[in-house]
Amino acid sequence: MSYPVSYYCPHCGALVEILREGYLADKSVTPYPLVGWEYAEPDEEFEDDAEGTSASSGTVSDDADGVHFVCGESDAPGLTWTGERIEADDVDDPHGESPCGRDFYLSFVRYEDGEAVESVPESEYVDIGL
Repeated sequence: MSYPVSYYCPHCGALVEILREGYLADKSVTPYPLVGWEYAEPDEEFEDDAEGTSASSGTVSDDADGVHFVCGESDAPGLTWTGERIEADDVDDPHGESPCGRDFYLSFVRYEDGEAVESVPESEYVDIGL
C-alpha cells in the first residue's frame, strides 16, 4: 500500500508529494548528490513493495540509493507539486522564486557489510578571490 510522503526543495522550499511504500529508509534531502549514491528519476522504479514488486510503473532502477528531483519540473505517476512553500535553507538566494527548477536529491540509507554507510557530499571547488 502506498502513502503520500512530502519533501521540500532545500533551495526554495517548494513542497513535493510522492507515493511511497509503508517502509521508509530515508537518510536526507540535499541540494547535492552524495558521493557513491546512485539516483533514480521519480518515474523510475526505486523501491519495492511488500510483495517484492515495483511501487512505480516506470523503467527499472534496481541500484537506486535515492531519487533525483528537479524542483517544479519532475513528473511521474504519484508525484504532485503541492504549490505550498516552506522556508528554505538556501544561503545563495533565500527568497528566490518557487519552484526554482534546481536539482535536489532524496537519499536513502545504504548498507555495506551490514553497516550503514556514512554520506560524503560532492567536492565543490570554490574560488575565494585571492
